[in-house]
Amino acid sequence: MISQLVVVPADEVTLAGDFVLPPQAGAVVLFAHGSGSSRHSPRNRMVAGELRTAGLGTLLMDLLSEREDRQDALTAEHRFDIPLLGRRLVAAMDWLEAQPEARGLPVALFGASTGAAAALVAAAERPERVLTVISRGGRPDLAGEALEHVAAPVLLIVGSEDREVLRMNEEAARRLRAPHSLHVVPGATHLFEEPGALEQVARTAKEWCVDRVQSLRGAGRGR
Repeated sequence: MISQLVVVPADEVTLAGDFVLPPQAGAVVLFAHGSGSSRHSPRNRMVAGELRTAGLGTLLMDLLSEREDRQDALTAEHRFDIPLLGRRLVAAMDWLEAQPEARGLPVALFGASTGAAAALVAAAERPERVLTVISRGGRPDLAGEALEHVAAPVLLIVGSEDREVLRMNEEAARRLRAPHSLHVVPGATHLFEEPGALEQVARTAKEWCVDRVQSLRGAGRGR
């Protein structure tokens, strides 16, 4: 088991990340946090822990440098800069490919809120590397034209009571050309704070990722 704090170069800054890789991992799940959050997001960390029980690696990272984060706290100038956040995720995927222990492993992108848009942008940029994209209470509409260029399967998870975001996800789903599924968590609001709601998100994400890994392995055996 590899578990370490890592530093990922991106643009002209360095980004901190928490990287965990179980033995014989089938994929690495790269997390893109939402606006105003960080790699310390308790919700993403809870989901990451559940994913690791299925033998999946996780990389939770900050998408802004410490200086950018301080600026953003005052001005909110970076949190909705989807092209910037998408580039940071692409840089993280390139970093993973350069690590001997992770080289060749497919990457699943897990995005929350605005991070979901960044994940979709990154998936369109690196279609050969991305196994799947998962959005938790995400804003896929902010991905713009990248939506039509995503090739990997997409799972959209939204709370039934998060009505405006649910509507946005339904509209984005209609624009997706990739295989996709919309999973609505009954009774849940935007942050999935209701009893059992976040646990359902984690289980659904885990099952989806495991299915994608198994399908990939099956296709490999077929060749």
